[in-house]
Amino acid sequence: MGNSPAQAKHVAIIMDGNGRWAKRRALPRAMGHKRGVEAVRKLVRSVGSLGIDCLTLYAFSSENWKRPDEEVDDLMNLMRKFIKSDLPEFIANDVRLKIIGDWQGLAPDIVAMLEDALEQTSGGSRILAVALNYGAQQEIARAAAKAAAIGEVTDKSIAAHLDTNDLPPLDLLIRTSGEVRLSNFLLWQAAYAEMLFVDTLWPDFTPEHLQQALDAFADRERRFGGR
Repeated sequence: MGNSPAQAKHVAIIMDGNGRWAKRRALPRAMGHKRGVEAVRKLVRSVGSLGIDCLTLYAFSSENWKRPDEEVDDLMNLMRKFIKSDLPEFIANDVRLKIIGDWQGLAPDIVAMLEDALEQTSGGSRILAVALNYGAQQEIARAAAKAAAIGEVTDKSIAAHLDTNDLPPLDLLIRTSGEVRLSNFLLWQAAYAEMLFVDTLWPDFTPEHLQQALDAFADRERRFGGR
């Protein structure tokens, strides 16, 4: 028999469509990213009421460095502002921040802000995991190298060294904007996750959209390779 839990506890989202949202409105891409941050803010506030234990967001990939310098600078400045403005709200709402990816390769001031945020939110019971300077293939390679260093390369030993080793299993992966690909995000973790690709552009994605995704998840029968 398949297992169909009533609630997805760990949801990950590829937040796609900021640029197209701005283009359709004849606005600069920076405005799309700014509205995308607003969508993140609303979603984080809703996590508790939606019954999600862990929300993982793909914020900046290791491939995003290929974008124009001006756009990368805009994204980094938005990150600074978001951390500074929302940290008190994270603490007040019992949210624990976790960063996955090679985030310590970011600008030193951002690294310092993230380290402070990680420490200040360490007691939270609900997790917001943010993927920064993240690539799943690179993550798997790092984990495999660590497993090899201790002389045991198995699926369990690799999983134990992934950035997500202390997070619950991934239940549902959502991508916005109508694109149907994983873009080097949580490739290992998504092995048996349910996937949902929606046409909504990220700045327009609301807690109501997430609730609809959770409802769709609850209707699926998860088999994990069984019949």
